[in-house]
Amino acid sequence: MEIHARGLVKAFRGARALDGFDLAVPAGSVHGLLGPNGAGKTTAVRVLTTLLRPDGGTARVAGHDAVSEPAAVKAAIGLLGQHAALDEVLSGRQNLELFGRLHHLGAKEARRRAGELLERFGLAETGSRPVSGYSGGMRRRLDLAVCLIRSPRVLFLDEPTTGLDPRARAEVWESVRSLVGGGATVLLTTQYLEEADRLADRISVVDSGRVIAEGTAGQLKDLLGGDRLDLVVREHGELERAARIVERAVGARPAADADARRLGVPVADRIGALTSVMRALQEEGIGVEDIAVRRPTLDEVFLHLTAAKEES
Repeated sequence: MEIHARGLVKAFRGARALDGFDLAVPAGSVHGLLGPNGAGKTTAVRVLTTLLRPDGGTARVAGHDAVSEPAAVKAAIGLLGQHAALDEVLSGRQNLELFGRLHHLGAKEARRRAGELLERFGLAETGSRPVSGYSGGMRRRLDLAVCLIRSPRVLFLDEPTTGLDPRARAEVWESVRSLVGGGATVLLTTQYLEEADRLADRISVVDSGRVIAEGTAGQLKDLLGGDRLDLVVREHGELERAARIVERAVGARPAADADARRLGVPVADRIGALTSVMRALQEEGIGVEDIAVRRPTLDEVFLHLTAAKEES
């Protein structure tokens, strides 16, 4: 495993940010840490990258112990934090050359590596421009390029698209995919469920400093029982009657969103359930604005898992 953590504990002023955190990430994969603000994702990254010393547990990265071999870990990793570490006055190329020299590359090698990374991240045409004129997506791509100056084995991306617009987020996602294609191992922390769904091979759902579920996006969605049937009735007054009809048709009480006039229920037989519900609603004369069968979202999975944790 390129990243392996066992029973990590980290407390601040008596409150545990990590409370028995476990993680295993194989080489050449993207692993997502998914959870809300305060779940412990960033603390876990800071421990794994040697920026924090844990109060308990063990952590190994790229074959090295994060506590007893911090220099070896730092030499094997790249870290993209939540905030850019770029010089606004310098150009993109100058930033890369600067970081190359800071990582003990010679001037010629730093220039060569800067040109290579600008090309790789689609910044060759803007490399001579000051970073102050870069868009949000361009800055984050340059941040990623900086992390790769030394071709690290393991790359930590801590909420890399926070605050970016949809187009800029898509640009960063494409860059991350290219990194994995080159053989890197990536640990991605995010509170964007769509981001984890699109990028991660496996996902760990984190809450209150520990992993409460782990698997592929598909496996996590299966925790909610497979497919879901959603429908929107035309009239608010028909919502309760429609709910009773759906319950009779599929054998389960649907969840209701009164404001949206929406009902949703897990179903085992997607075609059979859709046919039965549509026929029953038509027979009862209930108008439907929209009806569809879909897979659960990771949003629903996370809400289900955290709700179950609170009840236990």
